[in-house]
Amino acid sequence: MNETTLTAGAVAILETPDPAAKAELSLALAENWGAGGMSLGEARPPLRPARPERPPLRPAREMAKRRHLGSLAGRRALLHALAHIELNAVDLAWDLVARFTSAALPRAFYDDWVTVAAEEARHFSLLTARLAAVGVGYGDLPAHDGLWEAAAATAGDLLARLAVVPLVLEARGLDVTPAMAARLEHAGDRASAAVLRLIYEQEIGHVRIGRRWFEGLCLARGLAPQAVFHDRVRRFYRGALKPPFNRAAREAAGFGPGYYGPLAEAAGDRAD
Repeated sequence: MNETTLTAGAVAILETPDPAAKAELSLALAENWGAGGMSLGEARPPLRPARPERPPLRPAREMAKRRHLGSLAGRRALLHALAHIELNAVDLAWDLVARFTSAALPRAFYDDWVTVAAEEARHFSLLTARLAAVGVGYGDLPAHDGLWEAAAATAGDLLARLAVVPLVLEARGLDVTPAMAARLEHAGDRASAAVLRLIYEQEIGHVRIGRRWFEGLCLARGLAPQAVFHDRVRRFYRGALKPPFNRAAREAAGFGPGYYGPLAEAAGDRAD
């Protein structure tokens, strides 16, 4: 990658439609940034990232429910859905880097989100390798387009972006991934289960990064982090926070029930 600034490189990745190339460029940009000597710069990200012609994108409500993971079709559907999530996560990380440039944010902020972007790219590559092993490729099945709605809704508010993406969407992954990995292992797909467990461990780190910067920015502005989190989620997230919650993983990320419990209760649920 020949981009001279981090934000120019991030925008180039967002404008790359080929998923494999997007992942490769992400790793290259992360390596260049980590080597030092690259400035942050300023570049305007697109409203939406470039996407390949396939998979066809449908509203989430039109997506068929995944089949039992004991079937090959069920495992294919699950792995494809997860690969699509990780591809969106790559773009969400680079959009955050390019969109929120401020002299008030230290280099460490960008260091962390570049690391997240690179890890999401590796996750996508691991999942596409598993898709190939079960006889399909990314794009062979439909996918939903709901994930990018979080980016569009929070484009003008960094605290909202941090609240919704790492602290709601990625934290939800902590709740559901261990059970998915166990089901894959029970179905005899130990290789896919191992990939999910690796992703799970690194996603704890992503939630931790999101929580640390969210809290730090709130405190720097004289704001109460949990109250701001409740406000931003109510305003910018359309879904509901539903138990059961993986308290151990969330605690490992420093993300206690004082954040998510009141929102689950407000939705008529109970935080388990």
